Amino acid sequence: MIGGFFACFAAGPLFVILLVVMVQGLVFKEVIFLAAVPSKEKKLPWFRLMNWYFLFSTNYFFYGESLIHYFQHIVFVDAFLLPFAKHHRFISFTLYVIGFVFFVANLKKGHYRFQFSQFAWTHMTLLLVVCQSHFIINNIFEGLIWFFLPASLVIANDIWAYIFGFFMGRTPLIKLSPKKTVEGFVGGWLMTIVFGMLFATFLLKYPYMICPVKDLRASAFSGLTCDPNPVFIPVRQNLKPWMVSLIGHVGFRSTYVMIAPLQWHVIIMACFASLIAPFGGFFASGFKRAFKIKDFGQSIPGHGGITDRMDCQFLMGLFSYMYYQSFIKTSAVTAGLVLSQAIKLKGTEQMELFDHLKQYLIGQGLLDEESCIIMPPKEAWVS
Repeated sequence: MIGGFFACFAAGPLFVILLVVMVQGLVFKEVIFLAAVPSKEKKLPWFRLMNWYFLFSTNYFFYGESLIHYFQHIVFVDAFLLPFAKHHRFISFTLYVIGFVFFVANLKKGHYRFQFSQFAWTHMTLLLVVCQSHFIINNIFEGLIWFFLPASLVIANDIWAYIFGFFMGRTPLIKLSPKKTVEGFVGGWLMTIVFGMLFATFLLKYPYMICPVKDLRASAFSGLTCDPNPVFIPVRQNLKPWMVSLIGHVGFRSTYVMIAPLQWHVIIMACFASLIAPFGGFFASGFKRAFKIKDFGQSIPGHGGITDRMDCQFLMGLFSYMYYQSFIKTSAVTAGLVLSQAIKLKGTEQMELFDHLKQYLIGQGLLDEESCIIMPPKEAWVS
């Protein structure tokens, strides 16, 4: 499994996205059928199909939003994709309404309570699973490091918490998970911070990790380059005299260190991965206790279902997106953003914009005056 994950990661962002979508589908399947009652299902036509239809319509909306946002420069110039991009939200709403009408039309006497409880269960699962995985996909588009680093922090915390809990654990942490201890919780937190700072230092050296996704066909061997976000660029940090004296005892004589802002941000992310993300696991534990089951499924032999392994990752992925958008992302005008606004202009205004842009590029020496000619409007062709 580990080898397969790294193979997907090296193959490119497209394969990482497909992996997330596959995991999302498996988690949805495990959770959605926990509350199903087989004897009642058999009496209801289209019961299972309706759950998958709502999953499809929700994915169409969320992933369509992501693709349109990050690939505006492609979808707004493609004659086939343009109508879908311009009317994406209305199409998504129409798909949902079709499912809603189909659900109401198939309400069956004697099964109302069961059908409405399943309708609510489906929407809760979509909110907790599909919505959060959508933000994980957005993290991938912003740069693979925003997917890989947060996921690694959760895994590292789980490992270190187990090690400290196994050797030093004495004090129970929470009743929902009797094996969790305070010692493991604290030890995992401290070691996750150390791991995060070291691992971030390693990852920020590779353009494949830090460059935003512009081409889904790219891979680890594509030789990607980009202008890095300032958060990845190390800056000089002068040390206090007592710090210089302290590190002098271990052989270091420098009066400054080079630290990238990412290494400070990763401390916050490591704290969340250690102190808050585990509550996603506690939530899942309470969930299983409510249904009196040991695992969500048997997808991974010896480890239960996919949900048992992903309970903390969804919460961490959502936090990473919110934190990145709030404190790290640099706002910039992109070609796709300008293009999405330009297509809203009238045809004559678009031609005027094109003419001005042409004259500017000619003046800058970036375009030959004879290489681009504005065609006359169609009315002139007829005359």
